[in-house]
This record gives sequence, structure tokens and C-alpha cells, in this order.
Amino acid sequence: AVLALDNGLARTPPMGWLHWERFLCGTDCAADPRRCVSEQLFVEMADRMAADGWRDAGYEFICIDDCWMAPTRDKQGRLQADPKRFPSGIRRLADYVHSKGLKLGIYSDVGKKTCAGFPGSYNHYDLDAQTFASWGVDLLKFDGCNSDSLDLLAEGYKRMSLALNKTGRSIVYSCEWPFYLRPVQQPNYTEIKQYCNHWRNFYDVYDSWSSIKSILDWTALHQDTIVKIAGPGGWNDPDMASTATPTPLVIGNFGLSWDQSVTQMALWAIMAAPLFMSNDLRHISPQAKCLLQNKEVIAINQDPLGKQGYQLVKNKNFQLWERPLSGRAYAVAVLNHQEIGGPQNFTFPLTFLGNGLACNPACSIRQVLPASRDWGFYSWMSSLSVEVNPTGTVLLKV
Repeated sequence: AVLALDNGLARTPPMGWLHWERFLCGTDCAADPRRCVSEQLFVEMADRMAADGWRDAGYEFICIDDCWMAPTRDKQGRLQADPKRFPSGIRRLADYVHSKGLKLGIYSDVGKKTCAGFPGSYNHYDLDAQTFASWGVDLLKFDGCNSDSLDLLAEGYKRMSLALNKTGRSIVYSCEWPFYLRPVQQPNYTEIKQYCNHWRNFYDVYDSWSSIKSILDWTALHQDTIVKIAGPGGWNDPDMASTATPTPLVIGNFGLSWDQSVTQMALWAIMAAPLFMSNDLRHISPQAKCLLQNKEVIAINQDPLGKQGYQLVKNKNFQLWERPLSGRAYAVAVLNHQEIGGPQNFTFPLTFLGNGLACNPACSIRQVLPASRDWGFYSWMSSLSVEVNPTGTVLLKV
């Protein structure tokens, strides 16, 4: 087993809400007060998370991303929030978020500047870690822009990990380390897991089906190297948005159809991915809310065995994925890649699942998505036929 970061955190994939993707780097609060990155935005989202069942469903982090800072550090060299947009400061915001039973995440960068050009943490790792701890921050997303070399990048990620641990405060550590290494060299995931609680692997997620599809394709292509490393304390992030905290779920925005939203939710659960929404909780459809708060899907994502799922079969327009769960169960997803025509049937023998053991000598099968229903008992030698809408997924628990 690979040693995980010894902060005892992220025993299951973290869940929460973050501002990137939906709210980007909006800094003009005069022109658009409802959509700028400000204290008001996070207070309103914290209110919604507590009142509308998000916290109770397991979404506990509310994460500030890039663009929260003032353009310069203060006289003591410390990071400071933009005084116009965050007039009460981060400590007061953290206190408010904690009063709602939630946790606060914040953003910085390993280099001299953040991706959006605000002050980075280079040469200030200990000071910044102490600052975040003194504010009551619970998660740090640490980006990788503007680092002069891969050696400095690696050194910075390690130093910030040690600095956070030294504060004595429990702070989940979210890294972009492998993403910035990949163009040049194969990441050493064993090393990365010793320093980070989760890490970004792939390009920005966009509010589009092509983006979700490319993330799934990349994950399947690299599953031999990344699946075995995931587990309690350290998780693969299929992607995080460009200056984002973890894998935004873009469900409840504009780019995905209902079936595509079901696919993102189902496959993020199979991949044991951190579940961070990037949407406007003040204006979300009942249907999207119901999907994001689906207890059965969240239970699969949060399964205590902590094994990441993988693609078993790719057959013309279909993909078959499975994830081992506790109690000798399996989550199984059947994805229809076709973007034309109507629903299609995919039939496969149950001996495909769990190296032939998932249904030996018999098993019960329950459909979780797109709607919940029992399919009954099956014997080891039977086949299963699943009807799936174009770009949709049927999620089963065996």
C-alpha cells in the first residue's frame, strides 16, 4: 500500500462547492454584484448549503478559488484579501462558514504569481500556511502556475505540505502537481500521495459534453497507472478547472443535457473523484438538485473501501465501468457514447464483473441512475441487458 499524506484527512473523497467554472475571476462587483468573487457570494452559498440540504447530503467544503486576494501582500509580507470584495476578511468569513456547520477552502499557487496574476506563495510557504491556519481555513488548493522549473515546482509542493502539517491545524491539501509535470515527465504518484490529499491529472473541465467525454477517455487510457494509487487519504482528480479546486461537477449549469448530467454524476462516483460542484445554488433546478443530492450515488462515491473504479470494456458505442465496494458489492456503469439516434441496448455476461466473482453464485442488482429501482436476483451464468440513452449512463449496484 502506498503511504498517504499523514494528516489523517480525506479518508473518503472530499465534497463541496467552489466558485471556479461558474463564477470564474469576476472582480467587478459594481457592475455585477451577484456574480463577482466576494464575501457576499460565499456567505450566500454557505446559507444555501446549510438550508437546502447540501451539507446534510455530505457537501461540506465551500471553496474560494483564484482572484480573492489583494494585488499585494501586507506590510508584514502576509497575503491579504481584497478589502473591497472581502471587507470583513477571511477569518470572519471562515467563522461564518463554520457557524453553518461547513468548512472553508482557499486558493494559492506554488509559483511567484497565481494563474490570474495575484501574489503566489513562492518563498512564503511557511508564512502562508500559518496565515491560512490562523484564519481557520480547512482546505488549500495549491495551483502550479508561474513556477520557474520542475524542481522548484516539486520543492514548493513538498514544502507547503510540510508547512501545513506544522501549523497543527487539519487542512486538506489539494495539489495540481502531476498536471504540470505530465507534459515533460511521468508523475511519481507514490511520492505525490505522500504529500497531497488529492491531485489534478488533466485539462480544465468546461460546461460541455466534449469536456466530460475527454476526461473519461483520458482516465480510461491512463487507468493502469492512476487507479491503484487512489485510496483513503489520497485521491485522483480526473480534472480541476484551470485555476480551480477539485473536479467541478457542472451539473445545474448550461452545457449538459439531463442524460449527460447523469453520466457525470455516475462516472465521478465510479472514479472515486472528489465531488465539488461549481454552479449557482441560489438558482438550481429541482431536477439537478435531486441528482446532486442522490444518497445512493453519494454512498458509492464515499464508499469506505476507497478503491477507484476503472473501465472494463469498450465496445463500439458502449463503455462498461466497475468499482469494487465494501461488503463484496460492485458499482457498475454502462455508458452509451453514441450522440445520434435513440436508446440502445448493451448486453454482457455477469461473469465480466469482479473477475467473475461479483455474481458468484448469484447476486441482486439494483439500478441507482437515472432512476432508482430493483432489478431482482440473477445467477452467475446469466447475462444482463441494459438500455441506455445516447450520451447517458445506467448506474447499477451489484
